[in-house]
Amino acid sequence: MTMQYVEEAPTRGASRVGPWLKDKLLMGQPLKEYARGMITPLNVAAALLIGVALYLLVLRFTRGLAAVTSASNEQPWGLFLSCGLFAGVPLSATGFVLGSAVYLFGMKDYHPVVKNAILLGLLGYFFAVVFLLIDLGRPWRIYYPMVVSFGPGSVMFLVAWHVALYLSVQFLEFSPSIFEWLGLRSLKRWAVGLTIGLTIFGVILSTLHQSALGAMFLLAPGKLHPLWYSPYLPWLFFVSAIATGLCMVIVVSALTLRFFADRADYHYLTSVDRITLGLGKAASFVLLTYFAFKVISVAHGHNWALLNSSWGYWFLVEVVGFVLIPCVLLAVASREGKVGLVRFGALLTVMGVILNRLNVSLIAFNWNLPNRELATWQEVTIVVAVFTIEIMTYRWIVNRMPVLQEHLEYRGSEVAAASQKAGPRVSTSEVAAGR
Repeated sequence: MTMQYVEEAPTRGASRVGPWLKDKLLMGQPLKEYARGMITPLNVAAALLIGVALYLLVLRFTRGLAAVTSASNEQPWGLFLSCGLFAGVPLSATGFVLGSAVYLFGMKDYHPVVKNAILLGLLGYFFAVVFLLIDLGRPWRIYYPMVVSFGPGSVMFLVAWHVALYLSVQFLEFSPSIFEWLGLRSLKRWAVGLTIGLTIFGVILSTLHQSALGAMFLLAPGKLHPLWYSPYLPWLFFVSAIATGLCMVIVVSALTLRFFADRADYHYLTSVDRITLGLGKAASFVLLTYFAFKVISVAHGHNWALLNSSWGYWFLVEVVGFVLIPCVLLAVASREGKVGLVRFGALLTVMGVILNRLNVSLIAFNWNLPNRELATWQEVTIVVAVFTIEIMTYRWIVNRMPVLQEHLEYRGSEVAAASQKAGPRVSTSEVAAGR
């Protein structure tokens, strides 16, 4: 009897582990069926792209940056930092913008999208660090700006510490969804209890490092074109990051309705349009502030005459086409309840901030140097591949974790409060219809 028990115990343990792995990692499917479902045209194309990028990364780390980039002493930054860091960080402002709105200012109407916003911020900052590691000549010394080479008066010291700390904060803010997925209720309650403190700390860090990225370019007044160089650069970077965070939530929420509707609950699906209109209205006010700062920066530098030049025309394309026009679109569409137009204006805003960061860090940086090569096909391939991995990581998480679903505890309290306030018009059965 004893021998029989000893032999069956591992089998019983394995029988527990197998279904757990099947449920959590394979989405309840057998391994063969799951692997067969992964073979799609998009996945195959992504795999080929990532394979080429991995080969190029091997060349980069064995032969140096010159093997895959056009970087030089005169043009030290390329697409890795321009796209991955300077453009990626404002796109990741979703977490601190929505987190502060919901948890600090009590805007509970936006709670359905806050977990998605925090996930976008977490992935954005993580992959910004990935791009930084790719670009660093000695990536294993990434901690040097934080503890060795620079003092607290250095902008690089501030950026390095802020990004590292905020990445940790974002992970802790998202951890309740991870613990809920794993069924660790006590750890989830512990993590939820840290929400307010983490949000306050995250807002402080985000305010500092979003502006510090702009402050870095204050050190290069002769290298950055006068139309983009301004003592207001820290403010410009910070305000534009807020607008981008709001608009990224709008854009990604629209995509989740299209591709992840089966992973969302009833409350999320029925709230996105209303939330989109509210975020669009807020974004229009922020964009108006950003536009005013852009005009003030030109006036402060007495650079009006430069607008009548090729660089000036390019500057106007950025400011008018991707700041002023989206501002008007978002304001009008939000007032008239046109959700589709709000999403289009949000997409233009996101594209405009990416264009601005590329202009500041790459296109208009060292603008007077002759024969500049801004990027190589190898750089473009690696950048697109890393963003593809980021999208696939987001898809993997959303398909498994309750990112587009309310916490059950929160949903219950909200339904009770709404029922007391609205009487018979709101019932628990209406919201309980969601998964």
